[in-house]
Amino acid sequence: MPVDTSPRSTTWTFVDGEWISGNPPLIGPTSHAMWLGSTVFDGGRWFDGIAPDLDLHCQRVNRSAQALGLKATMRAEEIETLAWEGVKRFDGKTAIYIKPMYWAEHGSPSGVVAPDDESTRFALCLFEAPMGDPKAASSLTVSPFRRPTVECMPTDAKAGCLYPNNARMQIEARKRGFDNALVRDMLGNVAETASSNVFMVRDGVVFTPAANRTFLAGITRSRVIGLLREAGFEVVETTLTVADFEAADEIFTSGNYSKVVPVTRLDGRDLQPGPITAKARDLYFDWAHSSGDA
Repeated sequence: MPVDTSPRSTTWTFVDGEWISGNPPLIGPTSHAMWLGSTVFDGGRWFDGIAPDLDLHCQRVNRSAQALGLKATMRAEEIETLAWEGVKRFDGKTAIYIKPMYWAEHGSPSGVVAPDDESTRFALCLFEAPMGDPKAASSLTVSPFRRPTVECMPTDAKAGCLYPNNARMQIEARKRGFDNALVRDMLGNVAETASSNVFMVRDGVVFTPAANRTFLAGITRSRVIGLLREAGFEVVETTLTVADFEAADEIFTSGNYSKVVPVTRLDGRDLQPGPITAKARDLYFDWAHSSGDA
């Protein structure tokens, strides 16, 4: 019977030298990526005619490929050029998610579990994904699940194999009536949320978990830290506990998909979107619109 591979929004994918609309069937049942998880990806954003930090996202996908034993077959500059070519296929109004990807087609001749880096394939997928409501907020609950260490999983890559763990964090949180999960590392310290980096504010000082190789210290995270410091705020990257977040004046998240989002509930405690959260969001979008990354 026919298989419906249509996406939920307008989508274009560049693969094997051509642009294909919709959701092309690229991975088969014998593909290494299908049964042994050798996939990496990254995600840039286009909106309002700009694509902030797109160059950094294209560079990171190549680092992720190498970290997973794949071969980065495209230069970052080539990926970026292709992305702008793909953007022109859309209506120029709706925001777009820009997703470069690598995966292995075959296992290594010396051991099928390892990917054969010579079989690495590349695709660049762009699809419509409206930006989140700037007035939207998120609720968090502490997850019973933990982030792995780099000794256990390739936490230094944006690898698909990491995301089932994040998915069960979100599923469990949503069953309990929350939008997302506050996630700890194996030592019990806060690492991130299930889908974004996390910040807290106490007495006017901004804190965020120090990058300890249990989570991906995001490009948007780094950008927000830099902008806040340039604006005169003290930003501290350090070890933080759940108790620190429970005592925070403000909590917000950062990530490429929604940029900066306030947290208005952490388990049984309600919070208000605070002034520093609002400033962080304003600083980011002011920078994005003036960066000339178009």
